[in-house]
Amino acid sequence: METASIIAIDLAKNVFHLHGASESGAVVFRKTLRRSRLLDFVGSQPACIIAMEACATAHWWARQFEAMGHRVRLIPPVYVKPFLKRQKNDTADAEAIAEAAMRPTMRFVAVKSEARARAGDGIPDP
Repeated sequence: METASIIAIDLAKNVFHLHGASESGAVVFRKTLRRSRLLDFVGSQPACIIAMEACATAHWWARQFEAMGHRVRLIPPVYVKPFLKRQKNDTADAEAIAEAAMRPTMRFVAVKSEARARAGDGIPDP
């Protein structure tokens, strides 16, 4: 079985949709996982790229995945929207995130450190 070189995750409150793709872009898996199972599943995967839309909770998840040895790419939602191929739903969003993350010219958001996240906007006081 082929392993995923990129795992795109559509974040939500309780149920997460994952889209695993090989380097060629072929679909390796599509999964739906509850919050309690996400870290276990990602931890069991070989080191790869984890892609998510940038949002408030994405930075926390990114730090968890980086601690497991994965490389994380956060993409602004406005850059993911053009890659939706069909109706907007969580599974289609995960696929669009994977497609966007594979683009060589895509711009990514830096993962906030825990200290920056606690500071609010990440801008130090003067």
